[in-house]
Formats: sequence, C-alpha cells, structure tokens
Amino acid sequence: QVHLVESGGGLVQAGDSLRLSCTASGRTFTSYAMAWIRQAPGKGREVVAGMNWNGSNIFYGDFVKGRFTISRDNAKNTGYLQMNSLKPEDTAVYYCATDPPPFRGWGLWAWTYWGQGTQVSVSS
Repeated sequence: QVHLVESGGGLVQAGDSLRLSCTASGRTFTSYAMAWIRQAPGKGREVVAGMNWNGSNIFYGDFVKGRFTISRDNAKNTGYLQMNSLKPEDTAVYYCATDPPPFRGWGLWAWTYWGQGTQVSVSS
C-alpha cells in the first residue's frame, strides 16, 4: 500500500508560479511510475504530466507543454510539479498518482494509488 499526500496548492494570479509536492509513504515508490492528474470544476480528470521511475520516459499534456515540469527525488520518496505561467484555465484540483511496475501507460486507468488532491486556483 502507498499513501500519497499532495501539498503546495493555493490561490495565485495569472502568470504566477506554483510548485506542487507529492510525498509517498508506506511502500517506497522508487520503482513506480507517477503522474499528476487534474480535475477542473465541471470537467473530467486529465493527465497533466507523468514520469517513469527514473525519469527516462516523461509525458506532458499538450495544454501544459513548456510551462510545467515534472520531477521526482526517489531518495525522498517525493515527486514534484513545477507550474509556471499559470492561466485561469489551470484552475483545478491536482492529484498525484502512482502505479507499480510494469508500466501501463499514461491513461487515467493506469494508476493504482491516488492522493487526496490539492486545490490550485488561478485568478485573471
């Protein structure tokens, strides 16, 4: 079992930056893929970014390319999402998710463990 806790969300203005963190406890997720997934008000969940266990395979949704960066520190059992140039349409609850090997892709169905989410609100 892996327990994930997100932090770093908040209310910011358009153009600002935020850094989300996701700390894992329980089983180490060193060998696990991880992802950041968001859900905006009234919309379905979408995968924002994902990374395999060692960073050799990285995915970004088209809507965040060039603005967001996913990273992880396996020694700290922590993943990150650096979000720059935030837009009002980035407003959502952001979830961290992870999944043990073998790798199952970047789809929403591929993640076994989820955090409780952190709210990101971007004002215009």
